[in-house]
Amino acid sequence: MSDVAAYLAGEWTVERALVDLASGTSGIFRGTAVFRASEDGRLLHTEDGELCWDGTTGRAGRTLALLPGADGTCDVTFADGRFFHDLDLRTGSWTVSHPCAADRYEGTFAAVSHDEWLVQWRTTGPSKDHLQRSVYRRARPASRATPAV
Repeated sequence: MSDVAAYLAGEWTVERALVDLASGTSGIFRGTAVFRASEDGRLLHTEDGELCWDGTTGRAGRTLALLPGADGTCDVTFADGRFFHDLDLRTGSWTVSHPCAADRYEGTFAAVSHDEWLVQWRTTGPSKDHLQRSVYRRARPASRATPAV
């Protein structure tokens, strides 16, 4: 893949398994992720769905922004503009690390196909011992049919 922003653009379904390894508590997030271009050249990543955590279900979501680079990579920022991590899927996979106070987030990204990609976050530190695994599937898979002549 030569361009991460072009690959991610559009609507995806998200299924995310979450586990607090210290307590054994687990949950699942199911929803959508939309990647759409903004007027300032960023690609906004907005997730919305339901999180079922330890028997309680409620709305959950987040917004991130991707700043596309000329080489097909992106910088990912939080909604407030703070840097989160870089993202380079040109080889199909990427590993990142993000310090958050005394905790550390270790992430792996993998493009499985044109219509599916995976993200895993392992968070360790004095306040967290978490594992998150997300599967993103294109909501409307691209047609692979050959046009009739």
